[in-house]
Amino acid sequence: MTTGILHYMRRSNRWWSIAMLATLHFALLAGAQTLWAKSLLLTHLGLFLLWQPLWRGESKLSRWNVVFILGSSVVALFWLNWWVLAFWVSGLFALVGGRVFVFQSKWQRLHYQLVMVYLLAVLLFWITPHLFDLPSVDEATRSLMELALPLLLLSMMLVPHEQEHVTRAQTVDFIYSIMLFMLLTLLVLGSLAFMSQAHTDYFGALLRTLFIMALLLFLLGWLWNPRLGFSGLQPIFSRYFLNIGTPFEGWLRHLAEVAQQEPGPANFMVRAMDHLSELPWLSGLSWECEEGHGNLGMASPHRIEVADQDLRLTLFSRQAIAPSVLVHIHLLIQLLGHFYQAKRREQSLREMARLQAVYETGARLTHDLKNMLQSLLALTSIAEHQSDQAQAVLQNQLPVLAQRIELTLAKLKAPQLVTETATLPLARWWESLRQRQQHRKIKWLGEGATGKQLIPATLFDSIADNLIDNACNKLLREPGINISVSLSAHPLILTVCDSGSPIPDAVAHQLLHTVVPSEDGMGVGLFQAARWAEQAGYRISLRANVAGRVCFELQQAGTV
Repeated sequence: MTTGILHYMRRSNRWWSIAMLATLHFALLAGAQTLWAKSLLLTHLGLFLLWQPLWRGESKLSRWNVVFILGSSVVALFWLNWWVLAFWVSGLFALVGGRVFVFQSKWQRLHYQLVMVYLLAVLLFWITPHLFDLPSVDEATRSLMELALPLLLLSMMLVPHEQEHVTRAQTVDFIYSIMLFMLLTLLVLGSLAFMSQAHTDYFGALLRTLFIMALLLFLLGWLWNPRLGFSGLQPIFSRYFLNIGTPFEGWLRHLAEVAQQEPGPANFMVRAMDHLSELPWLSGLSWECEEGHGNLGMASPHRIEVADQDLRLTLFSRQAIAPSVLVHIHLLIQLLGHFYQAKRREQSLREMARLQAVYETGARLTHDLKNMLQSLLALTSIAEHQSDQAQAVLQNQLPVLAQRIELTLAKLKAPQLVTETATLPLARWWESLRQRQQHRKIKWLGEGATGKQLIPATLFDSIADNLIDNACNKLLREPGINISVSLSAHPLILTVCDSGSPIPDAVAHQLLHTVVPSEDGMGVGLFQAARWAEQAGYRISLRANVAGRVCFELQQAGTV
């Protein structure tokens, strides 16, 4: 049972704090100059070392730390007086106040707030009267010391207990601690000043000091935020509080520059780690990620392990890292992780863009080859069935077909280097299209047959062949429908219509915007044709979609 109690006390700093306050209480009752007080205060210092939030409780102190603690304790006990006790209690109050808001549990915060109330009461109503040699006040406050404050210590034991996570690093806000210590010092010394200058009693001087301090704090709070055109004190102090040191700021600037210069995550990590290792407090580091790993510098007993998704870093410092610096380290490594993940996403997007280019080029070339094979089939059919007209048709169409085959072969060799600049007069292209498609039952309406404007022949051939093929395939499913192709030169509009059934609404809304499965193929033809037309400054649209009239139009972008 005793072992279980000790184990329970080791796992909770709460009991160490109560025991520490109890020994301090009995030492103060005994008096600063008595032997009992020195013995109790030595026990109090031991309990303080078990409770203290500055070092980890399980860590082993170095030889110099032990010498410093023992030397400071011996000197303090040898020169023990009420001034030493006043500064010690003020330091305890500041230390507790610097970590009271670290805890998430309301009961833990309540416990440490009660500790602060106890220390403040002891300082103001027991130590300070002895410090100023006020025997009348000592008699008035003895009942407080003998009855009220012991009851306060007992009430701390009744506060519901919640297990503290003592395994994690305990942090103390040193800015709050310093401010609380200075406020207590100002309160005590201000009371002394009023007593000596205004010749008032202690309680009157204490109330005056508290009133002036409250007035000053209210004034500072009012000046902290902007008022009536005044910018406030917050920007002035924030510049110093948010400054985390020149080496860190230099590393952040270098990190942003490297992120702009290095496109790949592997090279980015190497350069970022090289500059991070130059921080003066680091003796070495190691990192590991999917793109690689590495080590720089030398290892040391003080190590900090940080992970951000798949990025893992181990930093070796020359000395122990303070909790405030540790927070900044985690923030900086988190920034590094964000830059690293952004570089990985950039690389993935580049790879996807390459795959998209390969896909679009392959899909476009597939349709070009299909259209050329169909044109070759049409020429072969003309040569077989219309031998008297075949010579003239072949002389006009074979050079165009040879040019398209040559351009397609060039795309297959180097798709990124080939530019489709072949142009033809509109009238010549229109006549070539009619000759190439004359074996099909199509009604040709061409008021632009005399147009002299130049058009991208390869683009118009691919789109026109695609639209005509889709209409002819529909003719096989719906015999008896009519197909018409019309051309207008002013404005330039190519229209392919059929008198068949309309395209379903669900398909029509997605048509030309994404790949839509069709009954005759993979459904990528119109999608690729629309993208190609958009890149060349043209636009394909479904102009009409009703029973008996389904029309697609190709026109210049911006034409109404």
